[in-house]
Amino acid sequence: MSCSENTNAELGDPLEALDDAQAAAAFRRLVRHLRHRHDAQNIDLMGLAGFCRNCLADWIVEAGAPLDRAAAREVIHGMPAAEWKARFQTEATPEQLARMEASLQRNAAD
Repeated sequence: MSCSENTNAELGDPLEALDDAQAAAAFRRLVRHLRHRHDAQNIDLMGLAGFCRNCLADWIVEAGAPLDRAAAREVIHGMPAAEWKARFQTEATPEQLARMEASLQRNAAD
């Protein structure tokens, strides 16, 4: 199970009509917001929304960005992922891990 499942666009989805420049601006704003909010742990994002910073990095690679996984994560984190992890990531609790697993199950269910 991953954060990449169940992301297919539906016919007539107004999101698909959104101008690419506007969508890109909103994406960049989201990434900058996450760079500012280091307290929003990836495990908590996964538990609540079924995606995290690393998923965003995977998605830009899947969308055709000419980056490897490490470079994509650096784009999203604003620094090498290992540095971000050392500076900001806390140890996941059993409760956080369970919430993440349940959330990932919902990614495939919808």
